[in-house]
This record gives sequence, C-alpha cells and structure tokens, in this order.
Amino acid sequence: MLSQKTRYALKALMELAALPAGATLSSAAISARRAIPAKYLEAILVELKRDGLVRGRRGRSGGYQLARSAEDISFGSVVRLTEGPLALLPCVSVTQYRQCADCAGLRACELKKVFRSVRDSTATILDGWTLADARGNGGLPATHIDPPPAKKANRRTSSDRIG
Repeated sequence: MLSQKTRYALKALMELAALPAGATLSSAAISARRAIPAKYLEAILVELKRDGLVRGRRGRSGGYQLARSAEDISFGSVVRLTEGPLALLPCVSVTQYRQCADCAGLRACELKKVFRSVRDSTATILDGWTLADARGNGGLPATHIDPPPAKKANRRTSSDRIG
C-alpha cells in the first residue's frame, strides 16, 4: 500500500505537471488545491527538490516547478524515492537485493519466482506511466501492458479425489 507521503508527492507533482512552461506554483496553492497539509507538503517538496524532481524559488514571485519534463518523470521513480524498492521480498529487489533472513537457500525458495514476477510487473507498469501520461486524455501510455487473464484455480472436487 502506498504511504500518504507518496500519494501527496504524486498529487503535488501532478499539479506542477499541469503548469504552463516556466510557471511556478506556491506550496500554499498546491496545498489548497489538493487538500494536503501545508507543513507536510513543504517537507515533501524539499525532498523532491533534493532528489532533482522539482525546482523552487523563494520570494514573492517564487514557487515550485518541475525540474524535468512531465514525460521524463515516471510513477516508478517517485515511488522508489518515497517508498524504497518496489520488491515485496528483499531477495527479488533489483536495487537493494539481500537474501531473506529465513531463507534456506535461493534455489529452494518457492516464493521467489512469484514475487519476482510481481516486482517485475509492478516495475513495468509504474515505470511505463509518466506524469504526462496521467495528465493525458485518459489514454494509456505507449508502454502499457494489459494484465494477464486470470487463471482458473485447479481445485479438486470430491469426485476428483482418488480412493
């Protein structure tokens, strides 16, 4: 589940992505438009500035703007900055791999295959969506991948049992 911090960061970035080129928006205006607590938003914007996603100017005509184009900022990059690795298990993380503490061995792990697939699918989707895609007319990004069709569970009925 995404943290409130990540959701606020994405909402603030979406506000900035909607600005015309060269325009800025104050943190107070973003806070009011997106119902984000002002002090919390300011801390998030400082972090996004440090990470190179936004620029800020002080003063009367100051405010924030994207440091890169909306086409160059993916949801995946924002989630990684605010949440850390996308992987649910450390042994399938691309950026922060480590063996699970309770793992008997990587070859014997039944969980690794499934959670690597979850991580890869998550990364593909989040890295495929940019701020510009989300602002678009509801269309899907060029890298959009439809989820695979749901598989029917192999459930045995009483008539399937042997014996």
